Amino acid sequence: MPLVFTDDQLRIMQMSERDAQLEIACRLFDAGKLSFHAAMRITNLDRPSFENELARRQIPIYRPTVKDLHEDLATLDKLGL
Repeated sequence: MPLVFTDDQLRIMQMSERDAQLEIACRLFDAGKLSFHAAMRITNLDRPSFENELARRQIPIYRPTVKDLHEDLATLDKLGL
């Protein structure tokens, strides 16, 4: 189902269709509703360009969890570091 914004709605938001597309993809990625690659595909951007759009919005690309930290510490311990 396509999501449609009228020209009037875009004008009220002070956004172009492309700006709205980028904003929606970035915000859905930030909310965890889209994976990085799915959001990137929606924007039709390459990886560096999409990363720049996320950075512009101060949206982190990677969010390590406590589990990730424990796994990293275990790996460092195994390596003797």
